[in-house]
Amino acid sequence: MKLYYKAGACSLSPHIVALEAGLDIGIEAVDLKTKVTETGANFLETNPKGSVPALILDDGSLLTEGAVIVQYLADQAPASGLIPAAGSVTRYKVQEWLNFIATDLHKGFSPLFNPATPDDYKAMAKQNLDRRFAHLERTLADGRSYLTGETFTVADAYAYVVLTWAAQVGIDLTAHPKVAAFVTRVGQRPKVQAALEAEGLLAA
Repeated sequence: MKLYYKAGACSLSPHIVALEAGLDIGIEAVDLKTKVTETGANFLETNPKGSVPALILDDGSLLTEGAVIVQYLADQAPASGLIPAAGSVTRYKVQEWLNFIATDLHKGFSPLFNPATPDDYKAMAKQNLDRRFAHLERTLADGRSYLTGETFTVADAYAYVVLTWAAQVGIDLTAHPKVAAFVTRVGQRPKVQAALEAEGLLAA
């Protein structure tokens, strides 16, 4: 398998999941502006959407959309505990979180990365995100380590990646101490560190 990624983007989530699952995958960086990969290939020939993550399976088929890719990767290593068994209520709980992260958190950050977004709209986007952070804070207030309890899942990997964007857009998470602690806790996991290092995201 090969994962196409942009350092620090949402593609970091499946990169983390693959390492946590102990899967042997290749990685190839993509310049999302030029749509050229690090080997000089036209990325649009691999993924016509032009976005990351994109995962090429061993049979040559393509999977896109991060929330789907992380589930596929986790299912290749069920003993990892990264996702509960298909059909179980706990599986649906993880999928519920994946959907929340994708639609409420991930998309909530999008206007803040667009230089053309008016300042007043950015302020509104930050307020909307703050309400989502408050939901996470309430969830973590019972002392759980991860979103669904004490087991690290694909939802935690996705949430971690998106939450790390806060610092990049001038959002201080200290008003949500449980959320800030979650980011620190996940960031200290050895496989997360390995993914960050592989993408050149660790300070020298």
